[in-house]
Amino acid sequence: MAELSDQLLVVTVLAYLAAMICHAAEYAFGTRSHIGRAAMRPERELVMAGAGGPAESGTEAPAVVEPVEPAAKAVKGGVLGWAAVGVTVLAALAHLGTLVTRGIAADRVPWGNMYEFILSATFIGIVAWFVVLARRPGLRHLGLFVALFQVLLLGVAGMVAYTPVGPLVPALDSAWFIVHIAAVSTSSGIFLLGVVPATLYLMRNGYEKGRRSFPYSLAKNVPNAAALERLTFRLHAFAFPIWTFGALIAGPIWAEASWGRYWDWDPKEVWAFISWIVYAGYLHARATPSVRRNVATWIAIVGFLTMLMNLFGVNLFFGGLHSYAGV
Repeated sequence: MAELSDQLLVVTVLAYLAAMICHAAEYAFGTRSHIGRAAMRPERELVMAGAGGPAESGTEAPAVVEPVEPAAKAVKGGVLGWAAVGVTVLAALAHLGTLVTRGIAADRVPWGNMYEFILSATFIGIVAWFVVLARRPGLRHLGLFVALFQVLLLGVAGMVAYTPVGPLVPALDSAWFIVHIAAVSTSSGIFLLGVVPATLYLMRNGYEKGRRSFPYSLAKNVPNAAALERLTFRLHAFAFPIWTFGALIAGPIWAEASWGRYWDWDPKEVWAFISWIVYAGYLHARATPSVRRNVATWIAIVGFLTMLMNLFGVNLFFGGLHSYAGV
């Protein structure tokens, strides 16, 4: 089962990569995408009568329209887009299989180290994406960036954070382990999804204001800035209470049961609290009319950076009571 889990991880990464390529193909060749419509749109030249100016009577002469046919017919964007969604579903099933076989091999829930936590959080993130997609099919173009994040994080998990299957350390053998990690991984997965529209909002907002340089040009084909900003807020507003419960309520209760104290200023505790403060600051800024939306969105992105610091930086470079990464 452990070997099967490792093999399924490779399948999962390749499937997410294939989904990303399908989404990219829709951007470039789909008739329903912005690029595809631009490629299929015939050019029209307006030729003025006479010497190209107004007629002698002072009125403009009728224009002569000469359409230029497109070079080739593009593939319909809907086919490519929904094919990308189908491949993403297959990737998610392989992702689920990776977790299930890992849990069977370890004879426990697969949350015992940094590698397993990344697997769980990214799976929750993709499930949250399917929920968003079911409610808002028009946001399908974001799937390119969601798949990209999945490939990057799962690739890092497999190459940097991989840990062989093993039993839980004694400190983790508690019912609060399931409650705490379930809440933290759920909120982390939703925060992971939330940073995608947050980043794209900043680029799209700049593009709508006339900026055409990199990276604003990357946002040419994504939904409008207002829709991205609303999605960012809703995802963070949903994840924040779960993070609050998991990190600041269930975590300290478990700490008191395991270590005899609720709080010990351990590096992971500190960074979890920093993330909580930053995300609370984002929600407060988003609810304050005098704070511009792009400023609030930057706060959300900083919050996700603190999450990455808590996940990778603390586990790889710091010691403490939470030294369970297994790397």
